[in-house]
Amino acid sequence: MLKALILGAQIMIQQLTPNLPVDSIEPSAEFFAKIGFEVTVRVPEEGAMGFAILMNGNQQVMYQTHDSLKEDDASLATAGSPVLLYVTVNDLDAVAEKLKGYDKVMEERTTFYGAREITYREPGGHLVTFAQFPEQ
Repeated sequence: MLKALILGAQIMIQQLTPNLPVDSIEPSAEFFAKIGFEVTVRVPEEGAMGFAILMNGNQQVMYQTHDSLKEDDASLATAGSPVLLYVTVNDLDAVAEKLKGYDKVMEERTTFYGAREITYREPGGHLVTFAQFPEQ
């Protein structure tokens, strides 16, 4: 009770969605399509996508071009480092099969916490680690 009074009401996050800045969305959308994501929202920008939302079930990722970010607000368009995404999957072997030919930056390994992991650089330059945990 005292802890609740000191901290106030707890904020419950309903969803957390990365918005990844890239030069071109289409190659990244193709990468994620290989593992079941679909473009559900697309905002055009000079014959290409300037912004997109990709969905797989309840999971989503957004992409926005650097030019589109500059149009929204120049302070958002910083070059910055690539984002590192950690994606838990039910079949790591199927992911590896679907992503053959993409830039693998970390070969498959088993971590001290029991996950099998493999990391790719998606076409926009961001790193995506796919992990499969053992059945509980």
